[in-house]
Amino acid sequence: MNPDRAALAEFLRARRAALQPEDVGMAAGARRRAAGLRREEVAQLTGMSVDYYTRLEQSRGPQPSEQMLAALARALRLTADERDYLFRIAGHAAPDRIGAGTHVAPALLRVLDRLEDTPALILSSLGETLVANRMAVALFGDHTARTGPARSDVYRWFTEPAARHVYPAEDRPRNARALVANLRAAYGALGENSRAGELVRELSARSAEFAALWERHEVARRFEDHKTLIHPELGPIEVDCQVLFTEDQSQALLVLTAPPRTEGWEKLRLLSVLGSQRFVAAEGADAPH
Repeated sequence: MNPDRAALAEFLRARRAALQPEDVGMAAGARRRAAGLRREEVAQLTGMSVDYYTRLEQSRGPQPSEQMLAALARALRLTADERDYLFRIAGHAAPDRIGAGTHVAPALLRVLDRLEDTPALILSSLGETLVANRMAVALFGDHTARTGPARSDVYRWFTEPAARHVYPAEDRPRNARALVANLRAAYGALGENSRAGELVRELSARSAEFAALWERHEVARRFEDHKTLIHPELGPIEVDCQVLFTEDQSQALLVLTAPPRTEGWEKLRLLSVLGSQRFVAAEGADAPH
């Protein structure tokens, strides 16, 4: 499938012009001469160079990869239909909408964009971190670049011992059951031939603990309302967890807060000031359930 470079360039320019910085969680800054996002802002949101993005808008350069197109769809807040169109004019088949898709729901992104002072992240039904704000990265590490089964928090929980360090020892059995119950719910919705089924087969072969919990047939799609998380530098942090699901339950926005003037609130404030620079060692941490 050959890309339609002219259509791709026109579409990118039109979608960029339709967005304002506040639509994607960025500060407006100085007065702008033209409406819409700047090219460098789109490049920043996608992780590509300004030169690469500029060439796309000028009908030049190489055919973008599916990974790059997914990043563009997210940055430009495209709907599923717009995302499919982007893939097709770029010379790729539209991604399969059946299953645990990784195209982030624009409605959840709009909420996440406005959350700057508290950890927040968007998860797929398989526990894959699709997007995380800077506070969530500072608390859990950045898992968005993971590939294969390791993208899923349930997979990491049962295959990487460091993934459990974010919870106190006494809370780990409960979290293990919650992770498996969430996967059971995804498996029921997606079927045995889906990526959920692949995860179940892989984990059953690798972890006796997982296999035993899977046989309990517990099903749930929820997260604990209150929990204690362990940060490698700040220690225990007590937080409340609020969850917003998409209508089809395929994605969830997790927001972690603490009551004002509590110890947890003070630690989150400190985390906000220090950011993720000193805490990249928290790579083993996982999103709470």
